[in-house]
Amino acid sequence: MRIYKSRAVRAITTAVAVGLVATGCSSDRDGGDAKGGDKDTFVFAGAGDPGSLDPALASDGETFRVTRQAFEALLEHEPGGSKLVGGLAEKWSSDEAGKVWTFNLRQNVKFHDGEAFNAAAVCANYDHWFNWKGTYQSSAVSYYWQTIMGGFAKNEDAEAPKPNYKSCTAKDENTAVIEVNEPSANLPGGFSLQALAIHSPKALKEYEKQDASAKGDAITYPKYSQEAGTVAGTGPYKITKWNKGNKEVSLTRFDDYWGAKAKVKNLVFRTISTEETRRQALQAGDIDGYDLVAPADVTTLEKEGYEVPTRDVFNIFYLGMSQSANPALKKPEVRQAITHAIDRENLVKTQLPEGGKAATQFMPDTVAGYSDKVKTYPFDTAKAKDLLKQAGEEKLSIDFCYPTEVTRPYMPAPQDMFELMKADLEKAGITVKPKAMKWAPDYLDATEAGSCALHMLGWTGDFNDGYNFIGTWFAGPDKQWGFKDQKVFDAVNAASEVTDPAGRTAAYQKANEAIMEYVPGVPISSSPPAIAFAKNVNPPKVSPLTQENFAEVSFK
Repeated sequence: MRIYKSRAVRAITTAVAVGLVATGCSSDRDGGDAKGGDKDTFVFAGAGDPGSLDPALASDGETFRVTRQAFEALLEHEPGGSKLVGGLAEKWSSDEAGKVWTFNLRQNVKFHDGEAFNAAAVCANYDHWFNWKGTYQSSAVSYYWQTIMGGFAKNEDAEAPKPNYKSCTAKDENTAVIEVNEPSANLPGGFSLQALAIHSPKALKEYEKQDASAKGDAITYPKYSQEAGTVAGTGPYKITKWNKGNKEVSLTRFDDYWGAKAKVKNLVFRTISTEETRRQALQAGDIDGYDLVAPADVTTLEKEGYEVPTRDVFNIFYLGMSQSANPALKKPEVRQAITHAIDRENLVKTQLPEGGKAATQFMPDTVAGYSDKVKTYPFDTAKAKDLLKQAGEEKLSIDFCYPTEVTRPYMPAPQDMFELMKADLEKAGITVKPKAMKWAPDYLDATEAGSCALHMLGWTGDFNDGYNFIGTWFAGPDKQWGFKDQKVFDAVNAASEVTDPAGRTAAYQKANEAIMEYVPGVPISSSPPAIAFAKNVNPPKVSPLTQENFAEVSFK
């Protein structure tokens, strides 16, 4: 998922955060002192607030962690893995051209508002997204729709992608047929995305009465997406409350769920922005689990008897460069110099958990299409200085944005990682002008708009295809990067059009080689993020895609 688009939190000091953790949820528990299996509320701490209760308007892990419990897509991934399995569609198929996708839907499925799920509901959702207008067409709002299905029925922005969605037809009550104009490497994987999860048609009608709006880079999201009561999915939990003051979202078991019922009645997601405070809350018994365990805390917690499973590596952390924000970055020697200036091995050694790896390209080596033949840029301060001299940029001064109040799977300690890279760049003679920005919405909107010359971002894959990584950024012009290089774009898109698996893998390798020859940014590292649970918790299967299903959780 586009984890860098996470919706985060306002600052809270450790003392305040601990106070909230200790007291904020006592009314949600069964008397506050029940043990083991008597508990009816599971409290989980994430690093940031969700940005929206409508996953279609999001592209970040913290939002999807919450909405995934309430909304389901046509396809899902097997528990703990990356293999596609049936979701709201029991079976699916496509024609030979990959343009017509047929979904045989589950029967006797209800939405949280009592509406029946059927093929007409599927088509109502896809047509709703296709007909978005105004601010909804902003890539910051409809990122995933544009990534998977292109543009809209009527593009209002000349830079909007050409629409690939053609139509959705309810062939019968339990058969939906979705047609696209051109085959895509994003399908069928895209049908599993939370951003394309299915909502109640009744809820959609309410959504359509409200607009999103924008002022500069700042987005104002519609009211229905910011408070519980309107959104309605088919998942094992329904969203019942969003207490922004206490940074909590509450969900309640949906007793009419079509599948296995959630084992715990109430589910609470709480925002605790710092790793240390999340650990302290778990050790104090104030929460039952948390994500993004600090590397140094994994062994400590395991020795104390906590469950601390580690996910498989499926992410990439990178230093982004926006050529539109600083014209010096248009010079390849400058981009190469910055890449040589960063000591990636030191960053991995000091900042990431065991199993972290320095990156050479914009995908981890666990994804088919990873190439051993990409051009590499080893740490070399002298080389960086020489390249800057060649470019006439010995006195380069550059803005470097970094996020505050957030932790991400690929970026455990953003400020520490920023400071290391800043020091590396300064050793090469580059004047770094720090720009600390609140993760959401400031940092996310600014990087999306290409306003930050240098910036730290990352990605955890949505599904197991190379295009989900490199196609995310380099299939065409993107404001985040601000460059146009047809050789790169053509290489990435050529890979997406190959249907033979072996041929596609080879094409992705060629695309990775073209990207790193151009070097639009610096791939830094990949990391295996850990997740922690209390001693009395039976955890869910952990997912390399960070797609845990908390309906699987129970108390011992």
